[in-house]
Amino acid sequence: MDTQNPSAPSRAQSAAGGNPTRPRHHTGGVIHENTRHTTRFTVIGNHLTQHKELSLLAIGLGCHIQSLPTGAPTDIKSLAARFKEGATRIAAALRELEAHGYLRRERVRTATGRIITRTVSCNQPGHRRPADTDCPVPPRAAHRPEPRPRKALPAVPQPTRAAAVALQQQATDLLAGLRRHDPRLLLSATDTAHLAPGVIAWLEREVTPTAVRHALTTDLPADALRRPAALLAHRLTAQLPPPPPYRAPATATPPPVRHALRTCDTCDRAFRAPETETHCRDCRTEALAAPA
Repeated sequence: MDTQNPSAPSRAQSAAGGNPTRPRHHTGGVIHENTRHTTRFTVIGNHLTQHKELSLLAIGLGCHIQSLPTGAPTDIKSLAARFKEGATRIAAALRELEAHGYLRRERVRTATGRIITRTVSCNQPGHRRPADTDCPVPPRAAHRPEPRPRKALPAVPQPTRAAAVALQQQATDLLAGLRRHDPRLLLSATDTAHLAPGVIAWLEREVTPTAVRHALTTDLPADALRRPAALLAHRLTAQLPPPPPYRAPATATPPPVRHALRTCDTCDRAFRAPETETHCRDCRTEALAAPA
């Protein structure tokens, strides 16, 4: 009765065999001791790290490239200087990544006309973005506000008639010389062309260039002038003097009458006089002076 059967399974073995859901303990394999990253980390998909066709060098190089910041050099020469595998093996690994869609190399022309090779790293092959957004935009450029459109200058008075070339030149010279009175009144060629008709309108109203210059440069603000041309346009319009007093046109004087030549009845001298005169002036004088 107390004889044991050495071939009978033990109780522990029976329990393990009869309960297949009970976890089995493995003595080999990796054990992860993970600590959550909060800075300087890169999210890389297992489709790259566990790729079945890529070589170990290609997988490691792909992970390295995905961890680089935008704009970092990824050409063969730069990578060979960083790693000791050599340019030949690194070039082969890059071709592997390119064949499986993890890299894309494009030749583009820069703004200066130079042709460069641009490397695009794709963390998920097959999810290509549109062509115009393939190249990541630097953060500063992406958030740079667009320049505000320049506001048009206020309108200025217009001449009542076509100005002569000399008057146009006088108005242009007057505006160009304002900077000698105040350096803040330095105007561009476009601003000068816009303000010149307003100055001509003042000159048409018999205002002297000195008076126009005084009206534009007197009592300027003490602070910096943000748009001097806008201030001058306002003054040309707001301070425009009235037209000069009306003057009746002068009566045209008829030209003097030019009589025909005739011969004096007394001395036969030729003279000009109406047909009623038969003697020249000297003969008429002598006739008046002679006694009756």
